[in-house]
Amino acid sequence: MNTFTAAVSGFAGITMLALTPALAADDTVTKTTTEPFADVAQAASDAIVNRGYTIDYHGFIGDMLKRTAADVGATKELYKDAQFFTFCSAVVSRRVMEADAVNIAYCPYVVFVYERADQPGTVTAGFRKLPAGNGRDEVNTLLTEIVEEATGGL
Repeated sequence: MNTFTAAVSGFAGITMLALTPALAADDTVTKTTTEPFADVAQAASDAIVNRGYTIDYHGFIGDMLKRTAADVGATKELYKDAQFFTFCSAVVSRRVMEADAVNIAYCPYVVFVYERADQPGTVTAGFRKLPAGNGRDEVNTLLTEIVEEATGGL
């Protein structure tokens, strides 16, 4: 065993502990509405674009899960529909990354919208909350405003 291998082996337990993901409920912000899914998804898109941001990717995760269900042996329908939007802000992102260069890890920003199969008529919009501080609070505020607007809160 060389010195590098020994060092990596010695830190393996510490590294794995540090990489344990947080529970989704702890790091997401969501808001529900009874507005139709298509309206909420469009409102989320509009809330992003109307702020001058470009949506880099519009993902149709609900369609993907339905399309691949048989391939992975799934028997449970999770969503009636589920989509996400990724975008970045040159202005906000620059400020956040100037505060701490590692904040690059949080860009692009993601807003999601879904309607669960077992809760038809209730649509959820949300985002993954960034850790507080180092400029990231501005991103959380921006994403909160977008979700509020998408669900009729503004």
